Amino acid sequence: MRINYNHLRYFWFVAREGNLTRAAHELRVSQSALSVQIKTLEAQLGYDLFERQGRQLLLTETGRMVLEYADSIFRTGEELLHQLAHGGDVPRRVFRVGAITTLSRNFQVEFLQPLLKRRDVELVISSGSIGELLQLLETHRMDVVLTDNVPARDAATSWISHRISSQSVSLVGDPKFARRKRRLHDLLSSEPLVLPNISSNIRIAFDAMVERLGIRPAIAAEINDMTMLRLIAREKIGLAVVPPIVIKDELKQGLLKEIHRIPEIQETFYAVTLKRRFPNPLLKSLL
Repeated sequence: MRINYNHLRYFWFVAREGNLTRAAHELRVSQSALSVQIKTLEAQLGYDLFERQGRQLLLTETGRMVLEYADSIFRTGEELLHQLAHGGDVPRRVFRVGAITTLSRNFQVEFLQPLLKRRDVELVISSGSIGELLQLLETHRMDVVLTDNVPARDAATSWISHRISSQSVSLVGDPKFARRKRRLHDLLSSEPLVLPNISSNIRIAFDAMVERLGIRPAIAAEINDMTMLRLIAREKIGLAVVPPIVIKDELKQGLLKEIHRIPEIQETFYAVTLKRRFPNPLLKSLL
């Protein structure tokens, strides 16, 4: 049995797009012609490579294995062309990162630090919901997904959640609050607070803590984006409940001060990867 690499390339495009129409448009062939090529490859290999769910094409277990080999085959081909075109220069590797929209930008930069100054690496960074990003990960259009929550998985999912960092949350605000020592209970009871919104892990832990302490906090703002939370904290309308990494520049410049650490509330960061036969080798330097 011999592989028709043209058919394999068509499969590769469809698998990465997860949609026959988009893949046909990118390849500039008709949808029906592309469908025939995929069926021909399936007949040749003796296995179904896709299963349909509505308009979406999902890889079968065999399809995932074939895609991993196809990734390796066509990546090697791209490196060959690069070598020929650039006289033996080291080829640039693409590394695709997804981050949930609410994740701290400072944390993302720290995580990617080993790759930021490498001239042989092109970073592609996207944000979105955890569902959108995991779908891209599943179809091999993402190398890693960054999140602050372990995504639910079952026997049908093949991703792994790596715990890569954890830090205490702090109460931060105007430096004037640091001039006199006050108990955490007093600060939470008397000062307006800037909080993450109710769906975040930090907020869930915070609400449980103030409930135990019998405190009814005065909430000045609830924000679901860490970048916006950082900007609002700079306005000093109240004390912000936030991981220090989010406002590290403001702390360094003296615009904000860490007033009180809240060690019982932790923010944990995860890197979610997919079990792959040929993972992107750049992952190793980050994990």
